[in-house]
Amino acid sequence: MSGEHTWRSELLGEALRVELPAGELELFRTGSGPPIVFSHGWLANANMWRDVVATLAARHTCFALDLPLGSHRVPMRAGADLTPRGCGELIAGAVEALGLEDATLVGNDSGGAYSQIATATHPERVGRLVLNSCETPYDEFPPPPFDGLPAAAADPAALGGLLGALRDPVVRRAPAAYGLLIKHDIDRRVSDSYALPCLHDEAILRDTAKVMASACSPPVHAAGEALIARFERPVLFAWSPEDRVFDPAHAERYAAALADAHVVLIEDAYSFTPEDQPAALARAIADFVAAGAAAPV
Repeated sequence: MSGEHTWRSELLGEALRVELPAGELELFRTGSGPPIVFSHGWLANANMWRDVVATLAARHTCFALDLPLGSHRVPMRAGADLTPRGCGELIAGAVEALGLEDATLVGNDSGGAYSQIATATHPERVGRLVLNSCETPYDEFPPPPFDGLPAAAADPAALGGLLGALRDPVVRRAPAAYGLLIKHDIDRRVSDSYALPCLHDEAILRDTAKVMASACSPPVHAAGEALIARFERPVLFAWSPEDRVFDPAHAERYAAALADAHVVLIEDAYSFTPEDQPAALARAIADFVAAGAAAPV
């Protein structure tokens, strides 16, 4: 697959691939220092983290994953498990394949849901967890107004027809598309890289349909419950008080239930905080990692 919709920002650094049971997973590496792994959500890709990693790379090795969630360039194997548990395994598998220890795992939107699953099932390599505007144990997965997508995705052709409306940049700004997720305008190349890949490649659409059709709340809720019961490492909730999809009160409730967690509010943003306020988010992550590194063992 080639074209403008496959563009990735040079700020992400070097493109790599790791071989996992589900197939090859593309990711991007830049910087040096303690590792941070970034996971995006549905109909987004590593581009979401371009400005965040550009800030953090001076002191951290940043790995931005290109998960098979609808805007990726490398399709998974036809039989890949892309259920919530399977997507969690992709994240955990990438961390293991990269040989990372004590990594900070950052997840936005559904990437945050999958990151909770990855951490709950494979906590040994995760030193810190950052959840940025995503599902909690008190949210449905997927949340309204996107809760009709699993039914639509049962038929990949029907899903392709539905998502075909995203060819129009005006439609992308609608609440049923990205309008509730992104507050400020983004670069057209970035927007195209999010909206168009699954409309240009049947294998990418196949992956997208598998991800969406299998989405359901119980695995996410179970992961959250497991983290509350057993995860004692630091957790940061980076949330916007204006979030229109993920209730900030749920982040506060979740943080209070965990062993070591707190909430940082990031103003003037919706759910896609890395797009709306990348500098503020990068600063919050840097402060969080530095505080953990300075803590007594």
